[in-house]
Amino acid sequence: MLIVSLIARPGALDTALVDSLCNAWGGGDITWLSPGEAAEFPLAAQPANLDEVRASISDQADLNILPAENRRKKMLLADMDSTMIQQECIDELAEEAGVGAHVKDITARAMNGELDFEGALTERVALLKGLPESVIDTVVENRITLMPGGKTLLATMKAQGGHAALVSGGFTAFTARVSAMLGFDENRANTLLVKDGQLSGEVGRPILGREAKVTALEEITARIGIAEADVIAVGDGANDLGMLGRAGLGVALHAKPAVQEQSDCRVNHGDLTALLYLQGYAKPEFAPE
Repeated sequence: MLIVSLIARPGALDTALVDSLCNAWGGGDITWLSPGEAAEFPLAAQPANLDEVRASISDQADLNILPAENRRKKMLLADMDSTMIQQECIDELAEEAGVGAHVKDITARAMNGELDFEGALTERVALLKGLPESVIDTVVENRITLMPGGKTLLATMKAQGGHAALVSGGFTAFTARVSAMLGFDENRANTLLVKDGQLSGEVGRPILGREAKVTALEEITARIGIAEADVIAVGDGANDLGMLGRAGLGVALHAKPAVQEQSDCRVNHGDLTALLYLQGYAKPEFAPE
């Protein structure tokens, strides 16, 4: 049995759209997880015209089809930049260094899979050489904002006994802070090297990229005694594709075009609470932040 999930911005999910799709596909009873925002219905088999229908309503709602079994996951594995926060930390550091436009272009191309991740990271970090270490605090305080819905996502999954890990190709100086803000149990990222109170322009080795996120998935699930099928992973960039493909449910959240093309589950209208709707949580079940 499958579940058809429809998620839109609050108040934007049309009842007639959900009803017509359910009728056209011969679905079961519709459940509204949040009126005007999230609805779902069971379906016996995946429809042949899924891609066509998904494209036709993409400006209205996110349409995803999920297995009905093992929906509520025991672990969240999340990217940080442009996923749990609304910015790319390295781009914000680059703004402070006066090289923002150049670095943003490299970041965008790397996250879309057009550039080698490790090479792009070392090139960008080199441009930060000489910035005072205190710039990290400045960026966190003045430039970083949390992605809407993140605190509710973490609070709800942890209230159900879930584990949460933040895995980033960014930097520990940021993941440690964001992890604490949101309630993650652990975090992994790269290390910005500092010398004499200034950024040295180098990254600690080995560099954590796409494979490191898959390794985190393997190591953490083995350590806490769950299967990879018990994990929901979320990210937006090309370096997230490995963990999105391996996790029980991989969600491309407001992802780069190349990432969406390679991801079965995509969220473009909802915030991070969409990951709860995808797991079958109704809004009244959300835990307080």
